[in-house]
Amino acid sequence: APPLPADDADIAFAPLSHLARWIRESALTSERLTEIYLARIERIAPKLLCCITVTKDLARAQAKAADAEIAAGRWRGPLHGIPYGLKDIIDTKGILTTWGAEPWKDRVPTEDAVVTTRLREAGAVLIAKTAVGALAYGDIWHGGMCRSPWNTEKGSSGSSAGSASGVAAGLYGFAIGTETLGSLVSPSDRCGCAALRPTFGRVARTGAMALVWTMDKIGALARSVEDTGFVLAAINGRDDGDPSSVDEPFTWSQEQDAKGLLLGFDPKWCRDNPYAETATAAVEAARRAGFEVIEIGMPRIDPTPVLVTLYAEAAAAFDTMTRTNADDRLTWQADEAWPNTFRRSHLLSAVDLVSADRIRRRLCRGMHDLFDQLHVVLAPPFAGGLLTITNGTGHPCAILRAGF
Repeated sequence: APPLPADDADIAFAPLSHLARWIRESALTSERLTEIYLARIERIAPKLLCCITVTKDLARAQAKAADAEIAAGRWRGPLHGIPYGLKDIIDTKGILTTWGAEPWKDRVPTEDAVVTTRLREAGAVLIAKTAVGALAYGDIWHGGMCRSPWNTEKGSSGSSAGSASGVAAGLYGFAIGTETLGSLVSPSDRCGCAALRPTFGRVARTGAMALVWTMDKIGALARSVEDTGFVLAAINGRDDGDPSSVDEPFTWSQEQDAKGLLLGFDPKWCRDNPYAETATAAVEAARRAGFEVIEIGMPRIDPTPVLVTLYAEAAAAFDTMTRTNADDRLTWQADEAWPNTFRRSHLLSAVDLVSADRIRRRLCRGMHDLFDQLHVVLAPPFAGGLLTITNGTGHPCAILRAGF
């Protein structure tokens, strides 16, 4: 890391790798960093509506404890003493976890989620529960619309709305989000964050709101891809409360280069795409880095039936809300919003669902065949149906900051 900047804003926007180094070497204390972020949250968060609950007292206590441990020679790792934002569908014992939705705006869990516990054990400092589009869709929650720091006339996209907006605005060192179908990719694209959506099952979801049991993933948002790796290393692993979770080790070498790695890219993504210029530049950057770029075509299977599975599971998860008309209390009532989507989903047949799952299995096979020939696919964020395909198949996705 470079020397500690004199300006608080430069510290606030520093990548996690630099913050961790400064804290470990006592150039910066967790208490000072926490106060920098709390001051920025007080000044900026009301304009962005990106924080649902600010945990000032807890953050100060955890920062003080982190400094004492580090001074005593017990450094827990790169998250130790780093303030973070936690998407408000992930449980925090004794602290509001509202799911962004009016029927649950006074909900206080009695236990921490597994991810919350793992971050505490890593020494991270919880500074805010971040805005989430109601029931993990969009950027409208019970307090209003979370906004992009680049243009406050526009929403931040979602549903990891406040996590992306706050990271981009320098309000916390990193944040936790989730994705079922774009909830990490879309707000990162809108706000300019790096993010990592891990492979389905890699991070246990125990204590997180369930939307679609076979598609929900918990991931990280930060200011660099490297930073997301530090976060995944802390939250990785299975838990008995999540039968879909698995134990797989996670390591990566910062010294490894791209030589010998095969990167797939479809030339169509450089044409008739709002990201065409950036995509072209990204491919050239990949070549310079040492990747062997291979032209590919995506599996010729329509991924939209994956949405049938998504709608059916989501409607089942909130069936009671629909049947009791509690969905009338949600602010967002457009045709495409959850209330009407859940009602329509009751008209799906068992045959529809079985057929959709069979197509989903074909997508899985097609993607496995593709990755028998490649190490990675590089694509603009919404190109080639990849967002739907990879969320349906459970493949991971790293979101890189590129262009402006």
